[in-house]
Amino acid sequence: MKKLLLFTLTILSFSVFSQYCTTSGPTSTADSNVKKVRIIGVGDSISYNYTCPGIIGLQNLTNLSTTVNAGSTYNLQVQYGTCGGNYIGYGQVWIDFDQSQTFDPWESVGTWNGTPPVAITNHNFSIPMNAQNGPTRMRVIQHEGANQTFPLDPCASFTWGSAMDFTINIQNGIDCSAYPGDEMADAIPVTTLPFIDTRNSSFCYSNQNYVYNSPDVYYALNPNPMMNSITASLCGSSFDTFLSVVDATGNVIAYNDDDPSCGNQSALTFSTSTLGLCYLVVEGWGASAGDYTLTINASYLGLEEETTELLKIYPNPAKSNLTIEGLEGQLTIFAINGEKVMDAAIFNKTTLDISQLISGFYTLSFVANSMQFTKKLTIE
Repeated sequence: MKKLLLFTLTILSFSVFSQYCTTSGPTSTADSNVKKVRIIGVGDSISYNYTCPGIIGLQNLTNLSTTVNAGSTYNLQVQYGTCGGNYIGYGQVWIDFDQSQTFDPWESVGTWNGTPPVAITNHNFSIPMNAQNGPTRMRVIQHEGANQTFPLDPCASFTWGSAMDFTINIQNGIDCSAYPGDEMADAIPVTTLPFIDTRNSSFCYSNQNYVYNSPDVYYALNPNPMMNSITASLCGSSFDTFLSVVDATGNVIAYNDDDPSCGNQSALTFSTSTLGLCYLVVEGWGASAGDYTLTINASYLGLEEETTELLKIYPNPAKSNLTIEGLEGQLTIFAINGEKVMDAAIFNKTTLDISQLISGFYTLSFVANSMQFTKKLTIE
C-alpha cells in the first residue's frame, strides 16, 4: 500500500542523518545503576567497575574496548545494581553489528529484569558472520520502572538507571570497502545501459537521508545528451522498496514507493532533458532492507518517433511467439526482477520462440544504430 507521504514532509532535499543518539540515560544520580560490565575478547577485554553515586546521561566509555571475531560466541557479564532504593528495573545490551549508528532490535545481545541488588547476569551471544569489520559501539541500559517492556528504547531519557557505551572491534566479518554506494561521494557508477546491479542492503550500508530509517545505496548516472528519459526498476526485490532520484545538490527529481506493476516494489521513469549528473537512491520503507535488483534503461531522442513508424513488435500480449520487424538491431528481454532471459539479433523481420518464458511482465530493450528504447511486454 502507499505510505503517503511521510516523504512529502521531507522531499525538498536529502541530508546526512545517521549518527548515534546521545540524549539517552538517567536524569537522577539516585537508585538504580549498573555496577559492572565485563567481556573477554581476543587478546583484550573490557572490565568496568563503578560504585556510587549514579551518573547522569549517557556515559561515553568508548575508550574501553575489546576485539571479537565474527561467528564466535562470547560471555558478557553485567551487574545491574542500585545506588539507593531497591526498585524493579529492566536492562538490555546492544552491539551495532552493521555499524548503522543505530541499535536495532535484532542487535540486542541480552536482556534482564529484576530488583537489585542481584548477582552478575551472564549474557551469552554470538557475533553474526555478516557483522561489519571495524570498531563499533556496545550500549548497556538499565532502566528503573515496573511498566517497561522489551525491547527497551536505547535512545530514551529516563529518571533512574544507567546508559553507557563501549567499543567493540569486530574482525573476520565483512570488509565493507568492497561495497561502494553507502553515500553520494562513493556512489556506484552507472557506466553502460541497460544497467543491472544485484546486491543486499542489509549490511555495509547506512541511513544517509531523512526519508526513511532504512539503509540507502547510491548510484551515479550522467545522462547522454541523446537520452530522452531513464526508466529504473526495483521490481522483484525481496523487501518493500523506495526509489528516488536526486540531482548533484540533493534536490529531488523523481520518486516512487509502490509501482502498480510490481506490488510494494518501486519503479519510475524520469526525463533527462537538461539533467546533468544525478543519483538514484535505493532504500526500503521504514527500516526495510534485503536483496534487490536495480535495472536501469534509457530511451533516446528521435528513436521513439522512428520506431513508431518503422519498428513493429507483435503480438503484445504474446503467448509462444514474438515477431519483430522493420529495423535491424539487438533485442534483449528482461524479467521483472531485472534478470536477462533472452538476447537475440534482429534482421528486418524475426520471429522469436518465447514459449519457455513464464507468464508475467517483461521489459524489451531494443538497440539500433547506437540508440536504444524500451518497451513493456506481457506474456500470457
